[in-house]
Amino acid sequence: MQRPLDVLGSAVDKRIIVQTKNGETITGILRAFDSHINIWLDDARVQAEKEVNLGKILIRGDNIVYISPGK
Repeated sequence: MQRPLDVLGSAVDKRIIVQTKNGETITGILRAFDSHINIWLDDARVQAEKEVNLGKILIRGDNIVYISPGK
């Protein structure tokens, strides 16, 4: 059985989808995370009326609803 942090660790350097508490869907390449699920993304993009390129971002773990493998 894998722990959630182990599963997240297997997603490093892969594209993920992050849903935030304010309803934004952000995709990007997971570069790093910590025990609070604060995550660092490269090539981040927010899905809105039109896709917006955010570049490198840090998302605080307490703002994340879920993380899923990307496309």
